Amino acid sequence: MRNTVSTILEQKNRKDKITMLTAYDYSTARLIDEAGVNSILVGDSLGMVMLGYEDTLSVTMEDMIHHTAAVARGCKNALIVADMPFMSYQTSVYDAVCNAGRLMKEGRAHAVKLEGGVRMCPQIKAIVESSIPVVAHIGLTPQSLNVFGGYKVKGRDEETARELIRDAKAVEEAGAFAVVLECVPDKLADLITEAIHIPTIGIGAGAGCDGQVLVYQDMLSLYSTFKPKFVKCFANVGEIMTIAFKQYIEETKAGVFPGEAHVFNIPDEIIGKLYKE
Repeated sequence: MRNTVSTILEQKNRKDKITMLTAYDYSTARLIDEAGVNSILVGDSLGMVMLGYEDTLSVTMEDMIHHTAAVARGCKNALIVADMPFMSYQTSVYDAVCNAGRLMKEGRAHAVKLEGGVRMCPQIKAIVESSIPVVAHIGLTPQSLNVFGGYKVKGRDEETARELIRDAKAVEEAGAFAVVLECVPDKLADLITEAIHIPTIGIGAGAGCDGQVLVYQDMLSLYSTFKPKFVKCFANVGEIMTIAFKQYIEETKAGVFPGEAHVFNIPDEIIGKLYKE
């Protein structure tokens, strides 16, 4: 069954946990969709995990449209949410609406996600009024890493905790249908989840959120480098892939691959005639 904004809201009401994973290409999106995930996030994290950037700041609208469209072609049931990249919405309400529209029209997304709380409410309100569903994102907002001085947990003191509660209530009032809570203490995330009527999607925010999201490369251990504390390895796919790549190299060099099962045949008499020419 197709997941929609309405079905996601219904899941919160009946306390049915919402599942979200990232995807950036057709084949991965197909696998995730067929597994039954509720929502796929085409995150600007693609800048790091697909394009090799150090952060998300260099990701462009063209990057997001290209990858979102590929994901959309691989999905039948998941709700597709596309990230609005850095400086595609902060500059003005007009830019925010235009760029959100591009992600919907050209990328075939079902909703967009943008970072920020109270300060981004005018953009959220205008986008929603343009008939585009919005997921808000508060707590650790990666596009603001230079302001924060890096990737840090948010809401550990009273002032910032109260600010996050205000942000959550504000984005709900502005029209967001869900909000991502990233790197927020679990008890604070629980409080926010109870305080608002829209679903909370946690990433490093504890099990009390209405749903969870992870970058699929993280949960499959495709990298052997840094792994955030909140990530659980569900399968060591990176190791399996490395073993397979090495086996391919060895068998190719040894002449074992391709074998008889992997080649196409031609009658010997035809080959004999060709040698006589």
